[in-house]
Amino acid sequence: MRLLVTLGLLALAGPAAAQSAPALPADSVRYWATHLRAGLNANEALLSKNWKGGGTSSLGISLLFNGTANYQRGVHSWQGTADLLYAGQYTADGEGYRKTNDRLYLDTKYGYDLTQKWGLFTALNLLSQFAAGYNYDDDGRATLISSFLAPGYLTSSFGAEFHPSERFNLRLAPVAPRVTVVHRPDRFRHPADTTIYGVRPGRSAFWQFGFQALAQLEQPLGPNADLKVRYVLFIDYGQLRLVDTSHRLDLTLTAKVNTWLNVSLGGIALYDYNQDQGFQYSQNLALGIVFDRDRPANRPK
Repeated sequence: MRLLVTLGLLALAGPAAAQSAPALPADSVRYWATHLRAGLNANEALLSKNWKGGGTSSLGISLLFNGTANYQRGVHSWQGTADLLYAGQYTADGEGYRKTNDRLYLDTKYGYDLTQKWGLFTALNLLSQFAAGYNYDDDGRATLISSFLAPGYLTSSFGAEFHPSERFNLRLAPVAPRVTVVHRPDRFRHPADTTIYGVRPGRSAFWQFGFQALAQLEQPLGPNADLKVRYVLFIDYGQLRLVDTSHRLDLTLTAKVNTWLNVSLGGIALYDYNQDQGFQYSQNLALGIVFDRDRPANRPK
């Protein structure tokens, strides 16, 4: 009888023991998940002086850095993102060096989970560029139109976040004060009473209070490719017309050729009534060397 009872207890305890994972040592638990990507891309064209097909020799180089750090412990989370890109091109037809792409994006967010998919958050992000930007006329004359922190957009946001998976999240912030900074704005005023990026004469900043929505997607496309999408909408409560809203869409498609070599296709679509009354876009395609390191967390479930 005792033998039967012992065997029965062992039979009940066996599945339970199999289902419970061994506890991790306290010093080996990682609540941080980090991802780092840095790359050097290049494109080149070499033509002889008597090339009858037309064109000119050129060399273009772009530098990129993308880093994320995510912390999750219980209902508390923190996320930091740095998305940096700079690209330029040199042509041999007398135009010399010209910048072709420039992005400085920093974002930090604290979140408090209410459910598995919804939570509250507060965030701060900065969008600007590294170097001076010029507009070129038909004769090649350059006019300065932008620079570092000219403009710079600093937005603080408070609201709710929908995060159904680690690949997608959506922030809805009904409280989103934003300041547009233009460092040394008189450099861009032609004539002197011109409003630059919403900043009026005699001032260097433009304050807005509105609603911000930010959606981010990181979608793998097979074992060697991935797509990153970021969309930002800002509505100024003081100007509720549709034409006065601002939109920015960033897309980056990256495909690995091997461990170190990758091909990237990037694009930006932008509409901001304080910058220009028209639709703006940029696109770039590059082949280069990439350093990619992913260190996932091993948080206890």
